[in-house]
Amino acid sequence: MKRNLQADLSLAFCSLIWGATFVVVKTGLDHASPFVFLAMRFTIAAALMVLFRPRAIHRMHGEDIFAGMRLAFFMFAGYGFQTAGLQYTTATNSGFVTGSSVVLVPLLLGVFWGRTLTRWIYAGAFAALIGLYFLTVPVEGMRYLNRGDVLTFIAAGFYAVHIILVGEYSQEHSVSALSLIQVAGCAAMAWPLTAFAGGIHWQPVRFEWGWPLGASILICAVFATAVAFTLQLWAQQYTSPGHAAILFALEPLFAVITSYLILGERMTARSMKGAGLVIAGILLAELLAEPAAPEAPEPIFEGRVYFRPWWRPM
Repeated sequence: MKRNLQADLSLAFCSLIWGATFVVVKTGLDHASPFVFLAMRFTIAAALMVLFRPRAIHRMHGEDIFAGMRLAFFMFAGYGFQTAGLQYTTATNSGFVTGSSVVLVPLLLGVFWGRTLTRWIYAGAFAALIGLYFLTVPVEGMRYLNRGDVLTFIAAGFYAVHIILVGEYSQEHSVSALSLIQVAGCAAMAWPLTAFAGGIHWQPVRFEWGWPLGASILICAVFATAVAFTLQLWAQQYTSPGHAAILFALEPLFAVITSYLILGERMTARSMKGAGLVIAGILLAELLAEPAAPEAPEPIFEGRVYFRPWWRPM
């Protein structure tokens, strides 16, 4: 099997895992506060990654740690807002709003990375925006907007930056080192925030140990974090951000399926219209957009040969 096909299949598998975990996390949040859940999830995941790939520690350099911690910041911010949002919205809505990060990727590349945007990217962003309106804003108006959907959209922005940076850093740094650093970095951020949020009574510490919570944490730590993020960092070396974005668009579809089967969530006609527009926007922005410049090899830099993709800032 060709390497690029393996990479695409790996990213599709990641989307399947992440789509299914919307239900898993929502179930876990019935028994733990968001930051406690995240702290446990990332701590266990980091421990497993060290246990099974201890050599990754010896491959770390200063530049790897800096890059990994930048990834950790955006990943943790995304998970923090998304997990907080899941307390107030449905797993289905969370999946589709999170999926809008795919449309945000080319927009951010154009605004902050200097990529030329085509009319298809604008059309896709407009379709996704209208879709999010139908998906999240009730018929009664904006004043009844679910705060969980707002928090999840903020998470989508952080996830979009994370997708871009993964595509950049995975070309220049050890993938195993980046995987471990970003997960361990998330754990290191989660514990102090747990104490702080509890101390100011913003998010009281809650941890009701039992089978539902234990299963939720283990599934998220092992499959959705340790396995999936390692696969993502490996796979994005061999595929383009466009391919990655399209495959990540499958995540909300998997979220809908698992939410329907496990939680019995149903979508209204208005929500289905919005979901369809979000998916259409993703496909318009990613399938029909022309790349600003071809991918080209970069000369040797500091003794290492790597590629400078078109999304890397000059």
